Amino acid sequence: MTAVRRPRTGVRAAHPPWPRCRRCYGLALDLGSDRTRAWIAGHRTILDVPTVTFPGAGAVHPFQRGAVIDVTATARMLDRLLGHRLPPLARPLVVVTTPVLDGPTHRDRARTALRVLRPRAVLTVPTARAVALATGADLTRPLLVVDLGARLTEVVLLVDGVVLDARRTALGTTDLSCPGASADIGEAVTAMITSMIRQDRTSHTADALAAGPLLAGGGALRPDLVRLLTDGLHTPVRTVPAPHTAALRGAATVLRSAHTHPSTRGIRPPRPDR
Repeated sequence: MTAVRRPRTGVRAAHPPWPRCRRCYGLALDLGSDRTRAWIAGHRTILDVPTVTFPGAGAVHPFQRGAVIDVTATARMLDRLLGHRLPPLARPLVVVTTPVLDGPTHRDRARTALRVLRPRAVLTVPTARAVALATGADLTRPLLVVDLGARLTEVVLLVDGVVLDARRTALGTTDLSCPGASADIGEAVTAMITSMIRQDRTSHTADALAAGPLLAGGGALRPDLVRLLTDGLHTPVRTVPAPHTAALRGAATVLRSAHTHPSTRGIRPPRPDR
Protein backbone atom coordinates (compact mmCIF):
# COMPACT_ATOMS: atom_id res chain seq x y z
CA MET A 1 0.00 0.00 0.00
CA THR A 2 1.42 3.36 -1.00
CA ALA A 3 1.11 6.32 1.34
CA VAL A 4 -0.23 9.45 -0.26
CA ARG A 5 1.05 12.79 0.99
CA ARG A 6 -1.31 15.69 1.04
CA PRO A 7 0.05 18.76 -0.70
CA ARG A 8 0.93 21.70 1.49
CA THR A 9 -1.41 24.61 1.07
CA GLY A 10 0.76 27.19 2.80
CA VAL A 11 -1.98 27.83 5.38
CA ARG A 12 -1.04 26.90 8.91
CA ALA A 13 -3.53 25.27 11.20
CA ALA A 14 -4.99 27.48 13.86
CA HIS A 15 -3.05 27.48 17.10
CA PRO A 16 -5.14 25.48 19.57
CA PRO A 17 -6.41 27.39 22.59
CA TRP A 18 -5.64 26.53 26.19
CA PRO A 19 -5.97 24.00 27.71
CA ARG A 20 -5.83 21.88 24.52
CA CYS A 21 -2.45 23.36 23.63
CA ARG A 22 -0.39 21.05 25.85
CA ARG A 23 3.03 22.29 24.75
CA CYS A 24 2.50 25.98 25.53
CA TYR A 25 2.43 27.54 28.96
CA GLY A 26 1.16 30.99 29.78
CA LEU A 27 0.90 33.15 32.85
CA ALA A 28 -0.96 36.40 33.59
CA LEU A 29 0.19 38.46 36.58
CA ASP A 30 -1.11 41.48 38.45
CA LEU A 31 1.56 42.58 40.93
CA GLY A 32 0.08 44.91 43.51
CA SER A 33 1.33 46.61 46.64
CA ASP A 34 -1.03 44.60 48.82
CA ARG A 35 -2.05 41.55 46.77
CA THR A 36 -0.46 39.54 43.97
CA ARG A 37 -2.82 37.76 41.61
CA ALA A 38 -1.91 35.19 38.98
CA TRP A 39 -3.69 33.08 36.39
CA ILE A 40 -2.06 30.08 34.74
CA ALA A 41 -3.41 29.31 31.28
CA GLY A 42 -5.75 26.38 31.22
CA HIS A 43 -6.62 26.69 34.90
CA ARG A 44 -9.96 27.92 36.19
CA THR A 45 -8.80 29.44 39.44
CA ILE A 46 -7.06 32.72 40.24
CA LEU A 47 -4.19 32.67 42.72
CA ASP A 48 -4.60 35.58 45.13
CA VAL A 49 -2.01 36.02 47.90
CA PRO A 50 -0.49 38.85 49.94
CA THR A 51 2.48 40.57 48.31
CA VAL A 52 4.94 39.53 50.98
CA THR A 53 7.84 37.16 51.47
CA PHE A 54 9.69 35.88 54.52
CA PRO A 55 13.44 35.61 53.88
CA GLY A 56 14.28 35.50 57.59
CA ALA A 57 12.68 36.39 60.87
CA GLY A 58 10.48 39.16 59.49
CA ALA A 59 8.20 39.89 56.57
CA VAL A 60 9.41 41.81 53.52
CA HIS A 61 7.01 43.74 51.26
CA PRO A 62 8.82 43.98 47.91
CA PHE A 63 6.25 46.39 46.43
CA GLN A 64 5.47 49.87 47.71
CA ARG A 65 2.98 52.25 46.13
CA GLY A 66 2.86 50.11 43.00
CA ALA A 67 6.63 49.93 42.38
CA VAL A 68 9.18 47.12 42.76
CA ILE A 69 11.60 48.16 45.48
CA ASP A 70 13.25 44.77 46.11
CA VAL A 71 13.89 42.68 43.00
CA THR A 72 15.37 39.73 44.91
CA ALA A 73 12.42 39.53 47.30
CA THR A 74 9.98 39.80 44.40
CA ALA A 75 11.70 36.92 42.62
CA ARG A 76 11.61 34.85 45.82
CA MET A 77 7.89 35.52 46.20
CA LEU A 78 7.13 34.59 42.59
CA ASP A 79 9.14 31.40 42.83
CA ARG A 80 7.34 30.40 46.04
CA LEU A 81 3.93 31.16 44.51
CA LEU A 82 4.37 29.82 40.99
CA GLY A 83 7.59 27.84 40.63
CA HIS A 84 6.07 24.51 41.68
CA ARG A 85 2.89 25.10 39.66
CA LEU A 86 4.64 25.07 36.28
CA PRO A 87 5.81 21.84 34.63
CA PRO A 88 9.53 21.08 34.83
CA LEU A 89 11.57 23.01 32.25
CA ALA A 90 8.48 24.93 31.13
CA ARG A 91 9.15 28.37 29.68
CA PRO A 92 5.90 30.32 29.98
CA LEU A 93 4.76 33.33 28.03
CA VAL A 94 4.13 35.94 30.73
CA VAL A 95 1.88 39.02 30.61
CA VAL A 96 2.23 41.35 33.59
CA THR A 97 0.30 44.54 34.40
CA THR A 98 2.22 47.71 35.23
CA PRO A 99 1.06 51.07 36.58
CA VAL A 100 1.06 53.64 33.79
CA LEU A 101 3.38 56.15 35.45
CA ASP A 102 6.00 53.78 36.87
CA GLY A 103 8.05 53.98 33.67
CA PRO A 104 10.77 51.75 32.22
CA THR A 105 12.63 51.29 35.51
CA HIS A 106 9.68 49.48 37.08
CA ARG A 107 9.16 47.36 33.96
CA ASP A 108 12.84 46.39 33.89
CA ARG A 109 12.76 45.42 37.57
CA ALA A 110 9.63 43.35 37.04
CA ARG A 111 11.24 41.54 34.09
CA THR A 112 14.36 40.88 36.14
CA ALA A 113 12.33 39.38 38.98
CA LEU A 114 10.36 37.25 36.52
CA ARG A 115 13.53 35.56 35.29
CA VAL A 116 13.11 33.15 38.19
CA LEU A 117 10.22 31.59 36.21
CA ARG A 118 12.36 31.15 33.05
CA PRO A 119 9.91 32.93 30.72
CA ARG A 120 10.33 32.68 26.97
CA ALA A 121 8.92 36.22 26.73
CA VAL A 122 7.52 38.87 29.08
CA LEU A 123 4.89 41.31 27.84
CA THR A 124 3.79 44.30 29.90
CA VAL A 125 0.38 45.92 29.65
CA PRO A 126 -0.72 49.15 31.38
CA THR A 127 -3.12 48.35 34.20
CA ALA A 128 -5.72 50.80 32.87
CA ARG A 129 -5.73 49.17 29.45
CA ALA A 130 -6.01 45.74 31.06
CA VAL A 131 -9.07 46.94 32.99
CA ALA A 132 -10.66 48.23 29.78
CA LEU A 133 -10.01 44.93 27.99
CA ALA A 134 -11.49 42.93 30.86
CA THR A 135 -14.75 44.87 30.66
CA GLY A 136 -15.02 44.78 26.88
CA ALA A 137 -15.05 48.59 26.78
CA ASP A 138 -15.33 50.38 23.43
CA LEU A 139 -11.72 51.48 22.90
CA THR A 140 -12.62 53.48 19.80
CA ARG A 141 -14.00 56.15 22.14
CA PRO A 142 -12.15 58.15 24.81
CA LEU A 143 -12.23 56.34 28.12
CA LEU A 144 -11.31 57.33 31.68
CA VAL A 145 -10.14 54.54 33.98
CA VAL A 146 -9.85 55.12 37.73
CA ASP A 147 -7.86 52.36 39.44
CA LEU A 148 -8.27 52.51 43.22
CA GLY A 149 -5.54 50.24 44.54
CA ALA A 150 -4.33 49.42 48.01
CA ARG A 151 -1.60 52.05 48.15
CA LEU A 152 -1.92 53.86 44.84
CA THR A 153 -4.69 55.45 42.80
CA GLU A 154 -4.28 56.17 39.09
CA VAL A 155 -6.51 58.07 36.69
CA VAL A 156 -5.80 57.30 33.04
CA LEU A 157 -7.23 58.62 29.79
CA LEU A 158 -7.28 56.09 26.95
CA VAL A 159 -7.87 57.21 23.38
CA ASP A 160 -8.05 54.45 20.76
CA GLY A 161 -6.74 52.15 23.47
CA VAL A 162 -3.55 54.20 23.94
CA VAL A 163 -2.62 56.08 27.10
CA LEU A 164 -2.96 59.79 26.32
CA ASP A 165 -2.78 61.23 29.83
CA ALA A 166 -2.43 59.95 33.38
CA ARG A 167 -2.29 61.15 36.96
CA ARG A 168 -1.62 59.37 40.25
CA THR A 169 -1.74 59.86 44.00
CA ALA A 170 -0.07 57.84 46.74
CA LEU A 171 -3.40 57.12 48.41
CA GLY A 172 -5.28 53.85 48.47
CA THR A 173 -7.56 51.57 50.41
CA THR A 174 -4.95 50.89 53.09
CA ASP A 175 -5.24 54.56 54.07
CA LEU A 176 -8.98 54.28 54.73
CA SER A 177 -8.40 53.45 58.38
CA CYS A 178 -7.38 57.09 58.88
CA PRO A 179 -10.20 59.58 59.58
CA GLY A 180 -11.20 61.50 56.48
CA ALA A 181 -9.21 59.28 54.09
CA SER A 182 -12.25 58.52 51.93
CA ALA A 183 -12.84 62.23 51.37
CA ASP A 184 -9.14 62.74 50.63
CA ILE A 185 -9.18 60.04 47.94
CA GLY A 186 -12.39 61.40 46.42
CA GLU A 187 -10.99 64.93 46.34
CA ALA A 188 -7.69 63.72 44.86
CA VAL A 189 -9.40 61.86 42.02
CA THR A 190 -11.69 64.82 41.30
CA ALA A 191 -8.71 67.19 41.26
CA MET A 192 -6.73 64.93 38.90
CA ILE A 193 -9.56 64.69 36.39
CA THR A 194 -10.23 68.43 36.63
CA SER A 195 -6.55 69.07 35.90
CA MET A 196 -6.65 66.72 32.91
CA ILE A 197 -9.65 68.55 31.45
CA ARG A 198 -7.99 71.94 31.88
CA GLN A 199 -4.81 70.81 30.15
CA ASP A 200 -6.54 68.89 27.37
CA ARG A 201 -6.71 70.96 24.19
CA THR A 202 -9.16 68.46 22.75
CA SER A 203 -12.50 67.30 24.09
CA HIS A 204 -11.28 63.76 24.81
CA THR A 205 -11.17 64.02 28.61
CA ALA A 206 -14.50 65.83 28.82
CA ASP A 207 -16.13 63.30 26.48
CA ALA A 208 -14.76 60.40 28.52
CA LEU A 209 -16.00 61.98 31.74
CA ALA A 210 -19.45 62.52 30.29
CA ALA A 211 -19.62 58.85 29.30
CA GLY A 212 -18.74 57.86 32.88
CA PRO A 213 -15.33 56.74 34.17
CA LEU A 214 -14.61 53.07 34.71
CA LEU A 215 -13.86 52.33 38.35
CA ALA A 216 -11.61 49.35 39.18
CA GLY A 217 -9.38 48.11 41.98
CA GLY A 218 -10.27 47.11 45.50
CA GLY A 219 -11.49 50.62 46.28
CA ALA A 220 -14.33 50.14 43.79
CA LEU A 221 -15.87 47.76 46.32
CA ARG A 222 -16.29 50.64 48.80
CA PRO A 223 -19.76 52.24 48.41
CA ASP A 224 -18.58 55.38 50.22
CA LEU A 225 -15.83 55.98 47.65
CA VAL A 226 -18.20 55.36 44.75
CA ARG A 227 -20.66 57.86 46.19
CA LEU A 228 -17.95 60.47 46.79
CA LEU A 229 -16.66 60.15 43.24
CA THR A 230 -20.14 60.34 41.75
CA ASP A 231 -20.89 63.49 43.73
CA GLY A 232 -17.50 65.08 43.11
CA LEU A 233 -17.44 64.42 39.36
CA HIS A 234 -21.16 65.13 38.84
CA THR A 235 -21.45 62.07 36.64
CA PRO A 236 -22.21 58.39 37.31
CA VAL A 237 -19.11 56.23 37.63
CA ARG A 238 -19.21 52.69 36.27
CA THR A 239 -17.89 50.08 38.67
CA VAL A 240 -16.52 47.18 36.64
CA PRO A 241 -17.55 43.60 37.50
CA ALA A 242 -15.25 42.01 40.10
CA PRO A 243 -13.15 45.20 40.15
CA HIS A 244 -10.34 43.73 42.29
CA THR A 245 -9.49 41.14 39.59
CA ALA A 246 -10.25 43.23 36.50
CA ALA A 247 -6.59 44.01 35.74
CA LEU A 248 -5.65 40.33 35.93
CA ARG A 249 -8.52 39.32 33.67
CA GLY A 250 -7.40 41.93 31.16
CA ALA A 251 -3.85 40.57 31.30
CA ALA A 252 -5.28 37.10 30.65
CA THR A 253 -7.07 38.50 27.58
CA VAL A 254 -3.76 39.84 26.27
CA LEU A 255 -2.12 36.49 27.05
CA ARG A 256 -4.70 34.55 25.03
CA SER A 257 -4.27 36.91 22.07
CA ALA A 258 -0.47 36.69 22.25
CA HIS A 259 -0.61 32.91 22.49
CA THR A 260 -2.36 32.58 19.13
CA HIS A 261 -0.42 35.36 17.40
CA PRO A 262 1.71 34.11 14.47
CA SER A 263 4.85 35.63 15.99
CA THR A 264 4.63 33.24 18.96
CA ARG A 265 4.06 30.09 16.91
CA GLY A 266 6.90 27.70 16.62
CA ILE A 267 8.33 28.74 19.98
CA ARG A 268 8.07 25.74 22.25
CA PRO A 269 9.48 25.04 25.69
CA PRO A 270 11.90 22.10 25.89
CA ARG A 271 10.22 18.79 26.60
CA PRO A 272 10.87 17.49 30.10
CA ASP A 273 13.02 14.37 30.43
CA ARG A 274 11.00 11.26 30.90
